[in-house]
This record gives sequence, C-alpha cells and structure tokens, in this order.
Amino acid sequence: MKNLSMFMSFSLAIFVLMACDPEPEEEPQLPLVAEMVEDLSAPNDVIDRSTGQVLEEKPFQYYSLSENRVTTEDESWDVAFKGTTIRANAAKNVSAALVDGVFQQIKEIPETATFAMDTETTLAIPTGSGNGWYSYNPTTHAIKPIPGKVILLQTSSGNYAKVEILSYYKGNPSDEELDPLTAEGATYTFQYVLQPNGTTKFE
Repeated sequence: MKNLSMFMSFSLAIFVLMACDPEPEEEPQLPLVAEMVEDLSAPNDVIDRSTGQVLEEKPFQYYSLSENRVTTEDESWDVAFKGTTIRANAAKNVSAALVDGVFQQIKEIPETATFAMDTETTLAIPTGSGNGWYSYNPTTHAIKPIPGKVILLQTSSGNYAKVEILSYYKGNPSDEELDPLTAEGATYTFQYVLQPNGTTKFE
C-alpha cells in the first residue's frame, strides 16, 4: 500500500506539472518586404532588321525569386528574361498570370487571376506591345512598362509571388531623362514580393 501511495503521489505531481506547463507561443509572422532588383541585363538577340535573320543569339538571364539572385538554366529558377520576353519555368511547373492593379494594394491573389504555363508556342506572360507588361512607342522607340500591370507567379514549391516591372532601361531613368536611342535597354529593374508559406496572401 505504501508503494502504491507513493506511485499515485508521483503520478499526480507529474500531471500537475504538465497541466501547468504553458503552451509554446507561436513565432510572430514577419511582415513581407518587397525585394528590389536593379539593372538586370538581359539583351535580346542581334537581328538583321532588313531580313529578320538572327545574327547573334543571346542567352536568357535566369532568376530565382526565393534566392533573389541570377542563376543558370541548370539551377533552380522561376523566371527568365531576354529582350522584352519573360519566361516562366514550365519545366518546374511555374505558372504565371498577368493582372491589373496597384502593386502595393494587391494583398492576395485575386480569384479572377488565370494562371498558365509556358508552352512551345505560347508564353504565360504575353509579349508584344500592349499585349502584356509593356508598350512600344514607334515614334520615340521607347519601351515602357504599362502602369498597373502586375505579374503573379506560382513557383514550383507552390508559393506565390507578385512582380512589377519598373524599368526596361539601365539606371531606371525618368521619362524626362530617357533617350531610347542612347539608353541601354533590356536592363530590367523590378520589385517583387514572395510569400514563402504557400498562402495566397501578401501580408
């Protein structure tokens, strides 16, 4: 009986200690911060304008949003740039959608966003003046991002990102400073926010 009493007292003490043990606090979620990428050079192929023949083929510049760096085609990448063309990594099931909205005000993926992947004949992020993220002025030859166009991406990990192209020229010149005939084009400045936890919200 004495041993049973000691056992019951010990068990009761353990139960009391467990009951008093506070639950672990959840780690606070850090606010998402927009990453800025400046002067990413992605020159287009050198083309004979009179014949359309490619004289020199340039490589795409591959970019990993999760690592925030230029990578290679053989490494992990989400988007790739060359000239005005932006590719999504279909080989890793990266999909993209182009939506209208103010970058800072897009707090979550809109229900109306239609995601697609690149194919051999089509791009998820359309190219061509007025078709996708930019417009081309045939008089001044300026290529400018269309205000209010935001690129949404779902990475191979299932995480969502929003991307805004800010400039197509080195140094991100203002409209007053830009001379398209002398400025170095195909040099991207863009900002993006990546939600790393798989949710559709950017806050």
